[in-house]
Amino acid sequence: MTLPRRVVVDLLSTSRNWSIPFDGVERIRAATPQGWEVEFVEAAGPVQHEAGAASSPEAAAAAVDAEIYYGFGITEEVFRSATRLRWVHSAAAGVGRSLFPALRDSETIFTNSAGVMGPSVAEYALGAVLYFLRGIDAAIELQREGEWSKEPFTVGPRAVREVCECRVLVIGTGGLGAAIGQRFAALGAACVGVRRHPNLGPPPGFSRVVGPEALDEELRLADVVVLAAPLTPDTQGLLTASRIDCLRDGAIVVNVARGALVDETALAEALRGRRLRGAALDVFQEEPLPAGHPLWRAPAMLITPHVAAISPRLFWPRALDLFLDNWERYRTGAPLRNVVDKDAGY
Repeated sequence: MTLPRRVVVDLLSTSRNWSIPFDGVERIRAATPQGWEVEFVEAAGPVQHEAGAASSPEAAAAAVDAEIYYGFGITEEVFRSATRLRWVHSAAAGVGRSLFPALRDSETIFTNSAGVMGPSVAEYALGAVLYFLRGIDAAIELQREGEWSKEPFTVGPRAVREVCECRVLVIGTGGLGAAIGQRFAALGAACVGVRRHPNLGPPPGFSRVVGPEALDEELRLADVVVLAAPLTPDTQGLLTASRIDCLRDGAIVVNVARGALVDETALAEALRGRRLRGAALDVFQEEPLPAGHPLWRAPAMLITPHVAAISPRLFWPRALDLFLDNWERYRTGAPLRNVVDKDAGY
């Protein structure tokens, strides 16, 4: 008797935003071909979350005979228990916490969900920039004081600007960065991308892309800087104090990547000096952001609690489209989408 080939789906979480819904479970069951079985793990202990995988004894036990593992990344504990594992698919885009040596050195294929969160993250970035360009922050202050005044919108450092006046620098032009550039370009912005391999050419909406060696020059020219790059040894601490100092007066900084890309202390100091127009951060070096952190008190700062990727109605349909397409490719021997370069870290 031939044993069925097994898939472990470790996506039943106590976190409502990141737990696969019932109709998603049914989609996977309906797509399961003969000769395969799927086990859905409902962890009683720590569960996965958007920042990466967490340890789950239930997942480790379920994965022992699994050929495919589908979760928000994978832990070393689960990976070591899954001695027959051939493919890991992550419902997250970031993969850093899953690239431990045992997985990195193995022949197990690792794919991620880069691009699935692109539309929602891109809308966040666009909305955050419009928050400053249109003076919404000034309007909130005036409303709080019960003051009717057009002056902040017409003169001074917070005078209204249009997107089409801006040069937008997007650092990282993968699934997130490409979606961000498309939306800014649609409103007339001049978009420049920074990527590790600029010879691949610009994604739609970008006037050009440059390599990391041109980053300092491009930062001096940008009205808006959006960080959308993965966290790797090359990008950790990318936006240093000296690079923040070289930003032009009135520049806007948005981080939808990882908090470790930015020198948060230097950014808070630059905002207190009122040289930058504003900053919107959705990710931080420490999450939750500690109550006494200087970013909370920095002027012209928009803080959101790592929610840029949230799209309750559309995330899971997009995520499952990708997984089910890749599962079909896997079964037929076709190239998988979103294969992670384990050495590069994304």
